[in-house]
Order: sequence, then C-alpha cells, then structure tokens
Amino acid sequence: MEKTFEESLGFRHACKVFDDNKKISDENIKYIMEAGRRSPSSFGMEAWKFLVISNEELKAKLRPACWDQVQITSCSYLIIILAGIESVKPESGIPEKRFARRDMPQERLDFYLKLYADHLSETLSSDANIYAWTSKQTAFATSNMMSAAAVRGIDSCPIEGFNKNQVEDILNIDKSKYGLSIILPVGYRLNEQSAQLRLPFAEVIEFIS
Repeated sequence: MEKTFEESLGFRHACKVFDDNKKISDENIKYIMEAGRRSPSSFGMEAWKFLVISNEELKAKLRPACWDQVQITSCSYLIIILAGIESVKPESGIPEKRFARRDMPQERLDFYLKLYADHLSETLSSDANIYAWTSKQTAFATSNMMSAAAVRGIDSCPIEGFNKNQVEDILNIDKSKYGLSIILPVGYRLNEQSAQLRLPFAEVIEFIS
C-alpha cells in the first residue's frame, strides 16, 4: 500500500544498512527512476544521466572508492547520478534541441538561445563552472527519487562520500560529457529507523507579508 506524501516524509531516512535479501521489483525501480526523469531542471536542459546498477561485482568494485560504505553493496540498486557538462554548451546543439521541443518559430528560438547563452556566459565559460551548476540541479532529481521510493516503502541513502575520479574511472565515464554528482543506494532497511531529528518549524520557517 502506498504511503501518502506526508507519511513518506516520516518514513524516509538515510538508511545505513540495507537487507541484501530483499530486492526492489522491476515496477518499483521504474517508478523511482521515472520520478527522477520528470524532475525540474534549469532552462529545461535535463543535464543529467542516471546509471542503475544491480551487478553485484560492479557494486563491490565501487565500494572501496565510496569510503567502503556498506550501503554500496547491501542495496538492491545503486543509482549513479551524473551531472551533464557537454549537453548544456550551446555549441553542442543540444540546448537548441531542448528549446525546439516547444515548437516555436525560429525567431523566438533564436531569442531563447541568445538569452540562455548571455545569462549563463560565466557559468558556461569552463567545464568546472558548468559542473558546479548542473551538479546542483541533480539534487532536484535525487530528492524526487527518494520521495518516490519512500511512497512505495523503499529506503534510500544519498551519498556524497566518494572519490569522484575513482568512481568515474571504474564506470568509464566520459568526463568531457558527465561528472559524478551523487550516489543513491535504494533498497529495504535491515534495522528499525532511528528517530527523525529536525529543527522546530518556527526556527526554520519565516512568513513575510
């Protein structure tokens, strides 16, 4: 039975150990990945790619490059979230294709391309700047995938503790096209969830009228 969104907020936590005997169904992993695919992105560029790993040997090979965290190998699926680099460069032709999906006149398309390039001139000036921009956006997709998983009673644990270059090398990532942003193991918890600790509502929310 699916949880409500509010119930899923209480269910979700950073699962430290997954039950490696429990596997996520094909239908559920597709549900989770669809939540990532449909996530918002700046200018609608969708500058990301998701690698979904179930191969146990590959997970074991990746674990030492991820601070030897047990989640890497005990999870049902290991989702590698890559931030796009080449695809957001105007010269790649991909931004034009993204804007053209809106079926607009060439004059308006040219206007948006110029606006895009001018607004992001500093961001697009180097691969490092691009990665800083696009990797930040992958948080939208990551959050949606974690929420979708929680709705289905599936656990997750977003991980940024890894050796970026080592993981990219193991996965043969073309670093001119993508950069590793986040690793997201998903599966079913082995242990009971600890109490969720959050700051009080009034301490973090301020209404301004």
